[in-house]
Amino acid sequence: MIKVTHEITKSFVSESELNAVFSDVEKAHQTLVNGTGPGKDFLGWTTLPRDYDRDELERIKAAAARIRKDSEVLLVIGIGGSYLGARAAVEFIKSPFYNQQKKTTPDVLFVGNNLSPDYIHSIFELIKDRDFSINVISKSGTTTEPAIAFRLFRDEIEKRYGAAGAARRIYATTDRSRGVLKQVATAQGYETFAVPDNIGGRYSVLTAVGLLPCAVAGLDVDMMFAGAEEAMDVCYKEGASNPAWIYAAARNALYRKGYCIEVLGCYEPGFRFMSEWWKQLYGESEGKDRKGIFPASVELTADLHSMGQYLQDGERKLMETIVTFDRPMRDITIPSQAEDGDGLNFLAGQGLHSINTQAFKGTMLAHMDGGVPNIEISCAAPDERTLGQLVYFFEFACGVSGYTLGVNPFDQPGVEAYKVNMFALLGKKGYEEKREELLKRLG
Repeated sequence: MIKVTHEITKSFVSESELNAVFSDVEKAHQTLVNGTGPGKDFLGWTTLPRDYDRDELERIKAAAARIRKDSEVLLVIGIGGSYLGARAAVEFIKSPFYNQQKKTTPDVLFVGNNLSPDYIHSIFELIKDRDFSINVISKSGTTTEPAIAFRLFRDEIEKRYGAAGAARRIYATTDRSRGVLKQVATAQGYETFAVPDNIGGRYSVLTAVGLLPCAVAGLDVDMMFAGAEEAMDVCYKEGASNPAWIYAAARNALYRKGYCIEVLGCYEPGFRFMSEWWKQLYGESEGKDRKGIFPASVELTADLHSMGQYLQDGERKLMETIVTFDRPMRDITIPSQAEDGDGLNFLAGQGLHSINTQAFKGTMLAHMDGGVPNIEISCAAPDERTLGQLVYFFEFACGVSGYTLGVNPFDQPGVEAYKVNMFALLGKKGYEEKREELLKRLG
């Protein structure tokens, strides 16, 4: 199970300061598990590992099997929480090179997360002459980026397979009973999966939103749930040994001392999109009311050769959280060379994982000496069980941390501001007055 080490922050935060935050964390924990705080209508994820609809899970597995049989490519159309979790899971468990590998499962391509014509053109090129299916993910069906992508690729799939053939290849993950996408899916006969009403997008990895793409890529979704249920059992327990309490308390104690930027790092490149998912989870949950720790990320050791100087010597407003693994899925042993021209024979016979671990430890000590507090989140191995544990742990700790901070961790009022301006500038009906105002400001 996940272990959080916070003792290494004690040179930055006193015992009394940490204990004061633990008192607030305890109250936040009770608010979360009792459902008495703001956003209480969006807590379905807290018991999801135990309560998930197992009939739907079997339908997801069956749909994934059909997609694997019918298609060389699955297009996942979604934005934010509708794609980040799935992409994170696939790259974490399989490989950042999943789509380039020889395999018996389809490539999984993600689209609908931007408005770039060059990106979308590249996706069209990648599916040219290849059988493909679509998983469109949207609660409403009207979010601009995925709605545009679905319009484009729905047109393509209907041209290629006809309306009836396309309907068998389109899977909609959407609202259970309402919304534009649900209406279209019902009218066209797409198989649908539910986005639960009581779970927000960034907390939806362990729903059909993340599970269908994961199952298509060959991940063991049952093991993901097993890991998540283990984490649920641990995170629900009260007390200072709860890893979610430790993480929430350490980062909030540091925040109160002026450390307002948290950099999440990992020494495994496959963790990159886990960091992207984490950034959305914490940024959208905590960044409101002029509060919140700004979530950033680095990919180590690569970024030690680019961001390393700033991390070591820049503004001292940073804290680092590093995710480590006790063992890799596969290791590589360093060979000996007779000439030893690179001077690395002292490493001969050692596994690369051990060397990677010492790089982490040396860097942690250097950064702490440079004034950057570090928190370590250690896990067993990068497999599906650990994935489920990490997803649930980060979600639960986020809920506790948000309540400790004094915000609603389950809304996102600031997300709408850019949409109003975008719709106005695009000339959407009903935004005429706003359009004139913005055009004047733009000159």
